[in-house]
Amino acid sequence: MNRPSTPRCPVLHGADFAARPQDAYDALRETAPVAWAEIADGVHALVVTGHRAAIDLLNDTETYAKDSRAWAALQQGQVPPDSPVLALMAWRPSLLYADGERHERLRRAMDDCLARISPHQLRETTRAHAAALVAHFAPEGRADLMTQFADMVPLFVFADILGCPPEFSNRMVTACQGMINAGPEAGRAAADLAACLAELREFRKLRPGQDFTSWLLAHPSGLTDDEILHQLVVAVGAGTIPTAAWIAHGLRLLLSDDRYAGDLTGGAVTVARALEKALWTHSPMANFSAHYARYPTQLHGVPIPPGVPILISHAAANTDPALAGLGYENRSHLAWSAGPHRCPAAGQATVIARTAIETVLDRLWDLELTEDSVPNRHGPFHQCPASMHVTFRPQQEDVPLPAAAFSGGTA
Repeated sequence: MNRPSTPRCPVLHGADFAARPQDAYDALRETAPVAWAEIADGVHALVVTGHRAAIDLLNDTETYAKDSRAWAALQQGQVPPDSPVLALMAWRPSLLYADGERHERLRRAMDDCLARISPHQLRETTRAHAAALVAHFAPEGRADLMTQFADMVPLFVFADILGCPPEFSNRMVTACQGMINAGPEAGRAAADLAACLAELREFRKLRPGQDFTSWLLAHPSGLTDDEILHQLVVAVGAGTIPTAAWIAHGLRLLLSDDRYAGDLTGGAVTVARALEKALWTHSPMANFSAHYARYPTQLHGVPIPPGVPILISHAAANTDPALAGLGYENRSHLAWSAGPHRCPAAGQATVIARTAIETVLDRLWDLELTEDSVPNRHGPFHQCPASMHVTFRPQQEDVPLPAAAFSGGTA
């Protein structure tokens, strides 16, 4: 069974979903903690909306696999070859699609290289990039903090982390956005990102430095060129776009919710509280973590056939009515996923998001949102506002361009 047997099927893409995602999640919940949805034109998947069911699936590696070559509809030619979801769902030789010993090997290399990133350096390079971006629009008294700030900070920081020459940065952000937006340009964007990172891999083979790419190349796990390339794709894709969405949602809470807006003098504590709530209420990755049943099974009473993609709705699971009253300080949300494929860069993303927000709040006075309601960007996978227009007291200040905290940033 590769598609829903009922004529009614919630749609997790397009303008209506971008404007009112909760309507789609409510419709999914009417059926079961697992239900069919359309994730792109002509493409269907099972979607897990129940928090408990999601945790059970994410931790059951005996029953569920990540290898998307098991996707029957794709193998049978039933998924359009230009479908935008293939940019993130088609198999590649990275830890995102690996199971068992191969996943452990790739994850160990990823974890070891991420662990070498100095939190202090990361904080300082984030602050420098954030301040430089703010300086560009500070004299104007208005800005779109989504496109001019939140989108850009993680990209520039990760460009430094990876050891990118400066000219790679714009190519990377354009490609990442195109992939995760799951629009008509997704396939081309995925190819552009891979080409950019392949060039970076070859560059760092010749000129190794104190950066993530060089560490990955030298890791004792002995990754192949293809594995290194797609580890870099995962690092960039997972580290930039979701972090940008998290920054935006955190800022919106701080500027619009009286429980936070009235206490901005609380500084880092207030920012941390807003960011934690944002993970619960606006999970940056909305519907992702695709799995495939190894054999016919059931999940919380729902039949699960093999060969069908099962997406975890991190957004719906985190707002599961069964969790009412749990409290936002509780960290059992699934914004980072769970199980062996839990996000490996949660710590780094937290440093980037918190430092970026603290910097913009410190440097811009009298920030006010000028939009009450903003739709998300299109696509089934992420939950990111399309814009965040603000006004503030104009100011003129000279902020020097940041010096890269990682050796590759100036090469």
